[in-house]
This record gives sequence, C-alpha cells and structure tokens, in this order.
Amino acid sequence: MEESTIFQRAELPTPIKEEKVFPFPLLIKGVFGLFIVIIIFVVWQFVLPRFKGSNNEVITLSHWGLWEEENVMRVVLNDFEKQNPQIKVDYVKQDVKQYRSRIITRTENGTGPDVFLFHNTWLPQIISNLLPMPYDVMPKDELQKTFYPVVVNDLTQKGAIYGVPAGIDTLALFINSEMFKQAGIIPPTNWQDFGTAARTLTVKDETGKIKTAGAAMGTFDNITHAPDLISLLMVQNGANINDMVETRESIIDALDFYTSFAKDEGRVWDATLDPSLLAFAKGNLAMYFGYSWDIFAIKQLNPQLSFQIVPVPHLPGRNMTMASYWVNGVNAKSKYQKEALLLIKFLSMKETMQKIFSESSKTRTFGEPYPRIDLADSLKDNSLVYPFITSANDATSSFFASDTFDEGINNQMNAYLGNAVRSILGNTSLDSVVDTLIQGVNQVLQQYAEF
Repeated sequence: MEESTIFQRAELPTPIKEEKVFPFPLLIKGVFGLFIVIIIFVVWQFVLPRFKGSNNEVITLSHWGLWEEENVMRVVLNDFEKQNPQIKVDYVKQDVKQYRSRIITRTENGTGPDVFLFHNTWLPQIISNLLPMPYDVMPKDELQKTFYPVVVNDLTQKGAIYGVPAGIDTLALFINSEMFKQAGIIPPTNWQDFGTAARTLTVKDETGKIKTAGAAMGTFDNITHAPDLISLLMVQNGANINDMVETRESIIDALDFYTSFAKDEGRVWDATLDPSLLAFAKGNLAMYFGYSWDIFAIKQLNPQLSFQIVPVPHLPGRNMTMASYWVNGVNAKSKYQKEALLLIKFLSMKETMQKIFSESSKTRTFGEPYPRIDLADSLKDNSLVYPFITSANDATSSFFASDTFDEGINNQMNAYLGNAVRSILGNTSLDSVVDTLIQGVNQVLQQYAEF
C-alpha cells in the first residue's frame, strides 16, 4: 500500500460547458439611454424655446406724461428702442385734471402705466404705488451728484429712491422792465427793498382804486401762486411746515408781512384786481411771482411785453426759494419692472434731456429746465430759463403747492391756507388764525403719518 501524503490534491469538479447567452438587458439599457438623449435634445431645441419666448419677445411699456407732446417724446423713445430692441414704448399724454386719482386707481387695479409722471410733493400719497429704485439703477451717491439737493430730499424715503426728475422749476420774480426803467429803480434783492419798490410803483386813481399794482401780494384767490409764495416767506423766516407748532411765531410773522401788502391805505394789491398772471401780462402789474411755465401764458397773452426774471427777494442769509417739478416713477405693479427701470434711467441721462429740451424748443419758447447740475451752464445764454436754474441749488419744497390739481394733500393744505389769509384780511386775530391753520394742517398730515 502506498503511503498517503498530508497534502492531497483535491479532485476538481468536471467543468460545465457554458452556453453563450445574448445580452438583452444591456441592449435595453442602451436603447433607453439613447431614447433619453433624443428626448432631451428635442426638448432643448424645440420645446424650451417656446417657454423661453419672453426672452426674445418684444414687450410694450406704457408711459404716461403730462406736458410733452408725443412727437417730442417719440424722438428720444426711438433712441431707447434702438438701444433696447426687445422693448417698445407707448407714450400717452394725459390730462392733468384728476390725474393723481387716475394714477392711484389704475395702478391698484393692475391696469396702470409702467412709467408715469408725478409731482414732487405727491410721494406721501402715492408711495405704495411706486417701485423703489434698486441701487444698481440709481445709487444714492449718483442721485446726489447728478441732481439738486431738493430732489434728493424729496425723492428719498427711508433710504430708498422713488424716481428721477424730468425737470426742475423754481419760484422767481418777474418784473416789468419799462415800469422799473421809468421809475429809475433796480430789481429788489431783499424784502425791505421789495416793499419800497412795490409801493413806489403802485398807481391809484383819485378814489384810491389801484390802477397799476406794484406787486401781487397779500390776497389768496387772485394771486396765481399764492401757496408757493406764502411758503417762501414761511421757510425764509425759519418756519417748519411739517412742524408748525414749534415754529408758530415764524408763521405768524410771515402771514402778517404777506397780508400787509393788501391792507389799509398803503396796500399795493387787493381782491378786486385781475388774477396776477393776467394783470402782469396786461402791463398792470410791476412785480409777479411765478415759475418758468408762466412765461408761455404771458407771451401768448402779450407777445410785446418787456419783462425780465430775477431771483426772489430774501432775508439775510436765507436765499431759499420754492421748487415745483415732476418726476418719472415706476409702477410698483408693473409686469415689466426691469424694463421700466431701464426707461427712466434712460430718460434721466444727460443726452436724453438735452434732446427733449431741443425738440420741445421747436414748438414752444423753451424746453423744461434741466434738473441735472451738469447741464446748468448750458443754459447760461438763455435769459428766460437760466434765472430759474440759478436758484435751484437753494430750493426747497412745500405741500403748499399750486397747479398740481391733485385733489389731495396739496388742495387740502391750500384750502386751510386760503382760509387763513381771508380771515386775516377780515380782521380776525393772527393768533386765532394761525391756531386754526396749524390744527387743519396737522389733520391733513396725520393722513400720511406713516410717511
């Protein structure tokens, strides 16, 4: 018998011959993968573009204006459309009557314009209807460097900017050149000289009736910009219209000075005279307070009238005047906010404003005075417009504002102010009048307490 070994080779099983099986699972996976690739390609090439059509689709912005005709705006809007071929702009000139309420109603029900004009004093009334401008569109430092201080103050609320100005206008003094020349006096630069000139230039008949008025001052209903003029006296005298209680004495003094021009034998104006703009155009008024847009009406009424425009009189160290202007803002509910912001940014550009001014000047005496500081010098040779620009740096604003047709804060404030002036001329005590005025103004401001 043979010896066994410790390590014996184990017998291996007889290998089974494998049959070749065709790999159906791999084929299925391959076909499925190819099918997925084809689906992705089809979706990417033919389906997605339909959903992304808005990127290539031409949209139409609605833009509401008030003062410029469509043919004037069309020139610059064509430029905008060339730069932004996916955007068209439909400009509509609106009627200023009931305009503010129309803006609010239409924006709130979703049918408002994408871009619209609003008055610089309206922000408390329409702030919920306005889109704050992102800083990448209008950084605050750019607003400060580009526009006058009153613009920055009026349009900035809680750090947000609500629009860009379409123009600027300031209250100025219009004087009848012939009357001043004949009297041998120069335009007054302070209120004392203004009072002297007003009384010197007033002509009365034998009954004491005023034939030629030295200045439109003292009444309310027949003075074209009475709210603005009274505001001017108040702020120059240190009054704070938003906090009249603390500056009550300043308001009393301003109203007393204002109404003194329509009182007693020394009066230079009264309630029987024509509205001040008409009286000035007729040559029956030596000094008139107005804005640049009044020039159009004066020239239409009397193209031959010789007049010049100078800054308003001031108190020592108090050179401010009143600003009244219109602003382009974006509807907070606009479907095309990004495109609307592009439009108002474009409208605020230097070249755009110059072109609008130029086009406007083809159909009227001049365009809207520039709100941009860097365009001030370009108006130096325009004796009609430049006086309004020279005062813009010292301008402030007030809710006592004329010709806004707002049927809101301006009209409400003006109503209380008008009652105050009439009461003073009716010999009601100044203390009583001012207390009533302050109470009324506070009631109006409380409506906008969150502002």
